[in-house]
Amino acid sequence: MQIALDLAASALFITSPNPRVGCVLVAADGQVIGQGHTQRAGGPHAEIMALRDAAARGHSSVGATAYVTLEPCAHHGRTGPCCEALAAAGIAKVVGAITDPNPLVAGNGFARLRAAGVEVVVCAPQDGGEASRELNIGFFSRMVRRQPWVRLKAAMSLDGATALPDGSSQWITGEAARADGHHWRARACAILTGVGTVLADDPALDVRYVDTPRQPRLVVLDSQLRTPAQARIFAAQREVLIYTRSDDSARQAALEAAGATIVRLPGQASADSNARIDLAALMQDLGKREVNELHVEAGGILNGALLQAGLVDECLFYLAPKLVGQGLPAFAGMALQQLEQAPALDIRSIEPLGADWRVLARVQGHGAF
Repeated sequence: MQIALDLAASALFITSPNPRVGCVLVAADGQVIGQGHTQRAGGPHAEIMALRDAAARGHSSVGATAYVTLEPCAHHGRTGPCCEALAAAGIAKVVGAITDPNPLVAGNGFARLRAAGVEVVVCAPQDGGEASRELNIGFFSRMVRRQPWVRLKAAMSLDGATALPDGSSQWITGEAARADGHHWRARACAILTGVGTVLADDPALDVRYVDTPRQPRLVVLDSQLRTPAQARIFAAQREVLIYTRSDDSARQAALEAAGATIVRLPGQASADSNARIDLAALMQDLGKREVNELHVEAGGILNGALLQAGLVDECLFYLAPKLVGQGLPAFAGMALQQLEQAPALDIRSIEPLGADWRVLARVQGHGAF
């Protein structure tokens, strides 16, 4: 199962919106005869890759045991049901790490295998189930909550500033931290930012520091369609979604000509009386668009608003050993009335990256779905 999990992890950047799955075929004598992981959406799943690998090596799969990090699918989607392929290949036993949360599967894959005479064993959480779930936390979130797993990234000084008062921010953290940030970008289905960041920094917000066969979609919150058509966000080959409340047809046409897809969502009243995009509605819409993991790289206003709305699941903080003083705060949009309202975090890991530190923390109560 650990080999299968490693295979699944090697598919971190490619399977979206499908889950990352690995499969290992083991003969009755204990020999590994085939292995594989899920390919890009529309391509073969892990089980098919493992069966093909065994055949290419000259091995028969009859009587073998398949170790799979997620329940084999039982429906016709972009590909056929993997449970049928395993049974047809003569697999005698399937050891699955965890049940697929997809309502189209949800135990049906295991049931159909048993009905075909295949022995099925579902692992305990500590034997692979929890590791598989964590690897696919965004997929589980979308299947169960109908919205993405939201990971908020912020690079800041030790006193919580993301930039100087004039907006200067290059670079608060070092190159190792920036490269690590691109790794987290690459695994996401989409990157979310606000128009304020686009106007202030003109960032590319693409993946450059790591090799990846795809660029995540970019999502921009822009109530008034102020995004410049010549912005750098349009340089990468990817889908750009701009969520707005504006009905300015001229601006919409210019942005669509630049490659954007314009999405209108309802507004939500804010303290300054200007209606902003409804963030909860945004998450539901992104879930419908098959976004599993949403990686947020935005300014303090949007960061704070997402946190205060309870829509952030996980925080990815890069802390530089610097003190900025009167800088731009990372969470300016969060205005609490009582200390008890402050989002509480569970620290998952703290890792050094050059002179900086990466802190991965989960908002308490999130992930239990």
